[in-house]
Amino acid sequence: MANVRNEGAKLISTATSRLPPRGPALALRNWRTGWLLNWPVPSALLMLWWLGSAENWISPQTLPPPSQVLDTLVHLLRSGEAWQHLSISMQRVAGGFLLGSGLGLTLGFAMGLSAMARELLYPSFRLLACVPLLGWLPLLMVLLGIDEALKVVLIAKAALIPVALNTFQGLRGVPGNFLEVARLYGYSSRQRITRVLLPAAFPVIWGGLRYGLTHCWLVLVLVELLSSTEGLGYLMLNGQQLMQMDVLLAAVAIIGAVGFALDKLLELLERWLLRWRQESFT
Repeated sequence: MANVRNEGAKLISTATSRLPPRGPALALRNWRTGWLLNWPVPSALLMLWWLGSAENWISPQTLPPPSQVLDTLVHLLRSGEAWQHLSISMQRVAGGFLLGSGLGLTLGFAMGLSAMARELLYPSFRLLACVPLLGWLPLLMVLLGIDEALKVVLIAKAALIPVALNTFQGLRGVPGNFLEVARLYGYSSRQRITRVLLPAAFPVIWGGLRYGLTHCWLVLVLVELLSSTEGLGYLMLNGQQLMQMDVLLAAVAIIGAVGFALDKLLELLERWLLRWRQESFT
C-alpha cells in the first residue's frame, strides 16, 4: 500500500508541476522573454529629459536635469537621510503586508476549501473588494486616528484583496481529476491539501502574494503623503512643498528601485519553491 501511495504521489506531483502558468505567472514569463523590448522606452525618455535640460527646453525649477537628481540621490544616500526614511517605510510595509496577507490566505483557504465558508463569506468579501481604498479612509480615521495604526491597516487592506482572491481562485481552479486520483490512491484530507491542492494552486497563490506586496508598496506612498513626518512619501511631499524637485525625483527613484527589488526577490524565491516542489517526490 505504501508503494501505491508513493506512486500516486509521484504521479500527482508530476502533473501539478506541469500545469501551465496562469494569471500573474504567465505575465511574468512573458516579461522575462520580452525584456529587451521594455528598455528602449525608458531609455528614450531619459535621453529626451537630458536633451530638454541641456537645450533649456525645460525649466530647472520644474524639472531639474538628470545630473542634479543623481547628485541629490547620492547625497541623500551618503548622509543617511534616505536610509532613515526607507527604514521607516519598510517597517510599515512589512507590518501591513504580513497582516493583510495572513488574513488573505486564511480567508482564501476558507472559501476555497469549504463550501459553507464560501457561501457565508464570499458575497461579503466581494462587497469589501468593490470599495476603493480611499473609501475606507474617513471611517478608519475616526476609528484609528492618523497615527501608525491607520497606515498599517490601509497597507494591510491593499494586500488582503489580491491575496485572498488569488488563493481562492487557485484552489478552485485545481482540476477535479487530480482529486480523483488522490482519492483513488487513498489520500487523507490532509494529504489531498498538502500534496495536491497546494502544489497545483501554488503559482496562482504566489502571484497573489507578489501582487499584494506590490500593491502595499504603492499604497505606502499614498498613506505617507496623507499624514506622516517620516518615510519616503514624506520625503516626496517635503520636496514638493519646498520646491526641491531634485529631492522629489530622487525619492521617486528610490521608491521605484526598492519596489522592483522586492518583486525580483519574490520571483527568485518562487523559483526556489517551485524547484523544491518538483524535486520533492523524485
